[in-house]
Amino acid sequence: MASRQISTAIAALRAALQRLVRDRAGNTLALIAASIFPLLAMIGGGIDMGRTYLSQSRLQQACDAGVLAARKKLGSAIPVSMPADVKTAGEKFFNINFAAGAYGTTNRAFTMTMQSDLAITGEATVDVPTTIMQIFGYSEVPVKIRCGARLNFTNTDVMMVLDTTGSMNDTNAGDSLPKIDILRSVVKSFYAKLEASRTASTRIRYGFLPYSTNVNVGGLLKSDWMVDEWTYQSRKSAPFGAPQLIWSDAYVSGTAESLTSSYVATCPANTLQYTTISGGYNADGTGSGREQIDGVYYSCSTDSEGRLVSYPTRYTAFVRDWQVTETKNAWLYQPQKVDVTWTKGTGSAPLKIGAGSSIPADGTPDAVTPLWSDFDGCIEERDTYEIDDYANVDLTKALDLDLDLVPDPSKPGTQWRPSLAGFIFDRGIWWDGSGTWEQNPVKNADTYLMPRWAGLSVCPSPGRYLEALSSTDLDSYMDSLVAEGSTYHDIGMIWGGRILSPNGIFAAENADIGGVPTSRHMIFLTDGETAPYDLSYGTYGVEPLDQRRWNIDKPKGGLSLTQVVEKRFAVACEEVKKRNITVWVVSFGVALNPVMQDCAGPGHAFEAKDAAALSDTFSKIAEQLGDLRISK
Repeated sequence: MASRQISTAIAALRAALQRLVRDRAGNTLALIAASIFPLLAMIGGGIDMGRTYLSQSRLQQACDAGVLAARKKLGSAIPVSMPADVKTAGEKFFNINFAAGAYGTTNRAFTMTMQSDLAITGEATVDVPTTIMQIFGYSEVPVKIRCGARLNFTNTDVMMVLDTTGSMNDTNAGDSLPKIDILRSVVKSFYAKLEASRTASTRIRYGFLPYSTNVNVGGLLKSDWMVDEWTYQSRKSAPFGAPQLIWSDAYVSGTAESLTSSYVATCPANTLQYTTISGGYNADGTGSGREQIDGVYYSCSTDSEGRLVSYPTRYTAFVRDWQVTETKNAWLYQPQKVDVTWTKGTGSAPLKIGAGSSIPADGTPDAVTPLWSDFDGCIEERDTYEIDDYANVDLTKALDLDLDLVPDPSKPGTQWRPSLAGFIFDRGIWWDGSGTWEQNPVKNADTYLMPRWAGLSVCPSPGRYLEALSSTDLDSYMDSLVAEGSTYHDIGMIWGGRILSPNGIFAAENADIGGVPTSRHMIFLTDGETAPYDLSYGTYGVEPLDQRRWNIDKPKGGLSLTQVVEKRFAVACEEVKKRNITVWVVSFGVALNPVMQDCAGPGHAFEAKDAAALSDTFSKIAEQLGDLRISK
C-alpha cells in the first residue's frame, strides 16, 4: 500500500513539473522548474543508491555465508558432484542472511557450483527497487555478486606414528578386515583428501614411523651418528674344568598344545607322566633312548606388573628321542663388547642396512662357530638414566629424550647403537620362561632364551623422512607394513618427534621454504595399552640386565616397566609440543588411557571403535589441518 502511494505521488509530481515546464507565464517559474530536476536526481540518486549499496553488502555477506557453510559441510569428502546435503546447507545459510523481500528487493536467486579443486563458488542476484529515481525511468537496480570458499593448506608436514604391534592383526567387532588392513585403507583416503585440496604452490609432506618393540630408523641416520663399538648381553665359549653332561632331544610324534595363560598365586605342579619306549643311561651318565610324555607342564614367569603368569602346555602321546652326551666346553654368558663399524660407512654416508657380522659365540659348545647377526635398521637408544622426578627431567643425562641433540662422534654417549638381536641372550631365563635374571656372568652348557628366536626382538617396517609422495609411493609403503611385536609407545613418540622437529638432526630437511611457515602435525595411532615385556630385546637393550632406565629389583618410585614407559611417553609428548607441533592421538578399537588423552589435549584425542569411526576420525583431522576461508 505504501509503495503504491509513493508511486502515485511521484506520478503526480512528474505531471505537475511537466506543466510548469510548458507554462510560459514567467521566467522565475521556468528557472525554478529547471532547477528541480537536477536536485531530484542528486537527492534521489543518493537515497536509492544507498539502498542498493546496503542490499549489495548484505547480499555479499549472505553469499559468503552460504558457500562457507557448503564447503564446511563438504569437509574432506571427494565427490564427483555436489552432494544434496552440501547444497542444502549452503542455501540455508544464504536464506538466513538475506531473506526473500529484504529491503523491498525482488527476484532473489542463489546458485552454487563445486569446482574441480573442491572449492565451492556461488552467484547471488537480486533487484533493488528505486524510489525517487523512478521519475527518471529507473524503477529498479539489478545487483549481482560472486563468492567462493575453499579449504586452504599452508605448507604442512604430517608425521604418522603408527602402532604396528601384533594386535593390529586382530579384527574389531563389527569389522570384516584386520585392523592393519583398515589402517592402510584409511591412511590412503586421508592422503587423497589432503592432496585434493592442495594448491600448486603448497607443500604437503608425509612422514611415517611404524613402532612396536623398536623403531626402524637406521635408514635415516648418518654413519657419524652411530657408535664404533657397543656392549651386548651375549655369550662366548669357555671350557669347563671337568666334563659336563649335555641333554638334547628331537620330536618324533604326538602333540604339545599351549593352553590359555592365567594369573596365579603360585605355580601349579606339573602332571607329566614319562613312559620309556626304548634305550637308557650308561654308567657314566651318558645315554640315549625314546620316551612318551603325557600330561600338563606349567611354566611360570612374572610380567612387567609383577604378577605371576602360568603358561600351561598339554602333552598328548608326545614321543621324543633323547640323548645325553659329555662335553668339556661351556658357554660363558656375559656382556660382550662388539666392534660394530661394519654397520657404518664413512662420515655422513648412510648406514649399511642388511650388513652382517659375527662374534665367536654360536653353535653347540662342542663345535663352536661364530654367532651371527645382521643389522636390519633398528637401534638401541643413546645414553639415559633412571628418572626419579618426571617433573624435572635432566636432558643433559636423558639424551634419548632430547629430540634435537645432534650426535657428536667424539662423544659416544650422544650416538645411537645398532640393534643386533642375533647376539642377545636373556641370561638366567630358560626357554620355558622359568629361571631368574642373572646380573653376573654365568657359565653352563645349556642355552638361555634368545629373544630373537622367541619373537621378542621385533624390528618393524622402516620409518620414512618427511617428503612429498605420489599416491603410488604411499600405497606401496602402506602395503609393506607388517604387524608384530609388543607395544612401547614411548619410543614411537620420541622418534616421531625427532623426525618432525624443525631443529636437530633433520633441521635442514625440515626448514621452512620461501619464507612461508610450515604447519607441523603428528598423528599418533595405537590399538592397545602400553605392553612392554621384560624378556624382550628393544631400544633399551634387555631391560632387567641393562637397567638403563628401569631397575627390576629396586625401581625408582616403585614403578613397573609399563609405568616407566608411559611416564617417558608423557615427557616425550611435552617435548614434541614445545616445538610447535600439534599432536593428534587416535585409539583404534580400545579406549584411550589418561596418559594419551593428556598428551593430545582437548579436541585432539579420538576413540575409533571400528573402520567407519576411524575413517570419520581421519576426515575430521584432515578438515582441521586446513584453513577454511573465502576465496572470492
